[in-house]
Amino acid sequence: MAIRIVQVDAFTNRPFAGNPAAVCVLPEGLTEHTSEQWMRDVAREMNLSETAFLVPREGVAREDGYHLRWFTPAVEVDLCGHATLASAHVLWQDGHLPEGRQARFHTRSGLLTADRRGDWIELDFPAKIAVPAEAPAELLAALGIAGAKFVGRNAFDYLVEVDSEEMVRALSPDHTTLRKVPVRGVIVTARSSSREFDFVSRFFAPGSGVDEDPVTGSSHTALGPYWAGILGKSEFTAFQASARGGVVKVQVRGDRVLLGGQAVTVMTGELVA
Repeated sequence: MAIRIVQVDAFTNRPFAGNPAAVCVLPEGLTEHTSEQWMRDVAREMNLSETAFLVPREGVAREDGYHLRWFTPAVEVDLCGHATLASAHVLWQDGHLPEGRQARFHTRSGLLTADRRGDWIELDFPAKIAVPAEAPAELLAALGIAGAKFVGRNAFDYLVEVDSEEMVRALSPDHTTLRKVPVRGVIVTARSSSREFDFVSRFFAPGSGVDEDPVTGSSHTALGPYWAGILGKSEFTAFQASARGGVVKVQVRGDRVLLGGQAVTVMTGELVA
């Protein structure tokens, strides 16, 4: 049985920018293609930073949502923003959900939701606050910087603030050394030098099989609360300054963070194995 797979560029309104994710919505009742090994094999074959797999929840009303899992080419991850954004986009685009209905995802990080906001999609994610932490000896050296304004850590990543947007953009990490840091990834951020954005960031995760993630929704669940404490406000427009680049709207709401982004489909196909 052929299974539809869709490649979506997330956190962008134009093709070949933002962060690409593959989305596979598995038919209800299908069992031979829901094994973890099959999902890992497909993710390796797609060779994108994330591939998302959705399975309708059995025995419950369809509006109660889908089980959602995310895989890099190397590992399964606990939280992924851009592939969740892409998943919601595909559910509405392909008619799995009516346009006005909320997309609901049951994941390793609990219930996540997505809602249409005009041309944007708004995700509701848990905040992942980074607390001050001592930098491992190899961390700053691997990033190629002599010092940092702040180093913190949450359940997933290290968060490093540097002096300027120019420093963020100029980073050329030693990924071999960075791979030894025992976290999912490393977020590097600075205030934006333009009025268009509040802050910029980049995200490196060689230990998870992705040297640099183009636009990382989940990193903004740490960046939002961090910059709220510095800038004294709760709503931001952020730019992830990878080569592809992408815009993330961020709202901090207590222990939740709302992430806004756009998405565009760039490819559809069929899995025949």
